[in-house]
Amino acid sequence: MSQDSTTYEGHAWFTLSGDVNSDMVRRVFDAVADMTEDRITTAHILIQSNGGYVSDGICLYNYLSKLPVKIITYNAGAVASIAVILFLAGAERYASDTARFMVHKSHASAPHGARPDALRIIVEGLQADDARTEQILRDHVEFSDDHWRTHEYSDLHLTAAEGLKVGMVNAVKDFVPPRGQRVTNI
Repeated sequence: MSQDSTTYEGHAWFTLSGDVNSDMVRRVFDAVADMTEDRITTAHILIQSNGGYVSDGICLYNYLSKLPVKIITYNAGAVASIAVILFLAGAERYASDTARFMVHKSHASAPHGARPDALRIIVEGLQADDARTEQILRDHVEFSDDHWRTHEYSDLHLTAAEGLKVGMVNAVKDFVPPRGQRVTNI
């Protein structure tokens, strides 16, 4: 066995892109089933997503962060909205120098002509989603008061270097699978 194959024994490299939705949840579940069957101990996952559904992102965060497989997440371009919560599932997290993050409060469109009781249900759901995502953010990152003020009313954009300062990433580092190692798209 060569030096490289023993160094990376148990490691596997993946890409995960697109909307955070029920299809992504199913794809990740299928991929993890294969990982466990292949006895993968460390999964390196490059994430590229502008977000999607809050509940699906929280499901993936809870699932990936509790697996018996070490998850290492990477951002090489953009990880935004609920995809940031998915990204935070990594036990180690990295971002390329030119990558960016964006977090914001939940939002929804009210149906045309919605009655007050229907609007109240929408608002309560958005507030519950914001409380769940904020708890996860606070568990992983150290935003300044200015960051939280921006987050309160608009999109908060962070570069990789800013992500490093607040603890969103462990280092500014590229996703570079070793030569000869397979990269699987989830």
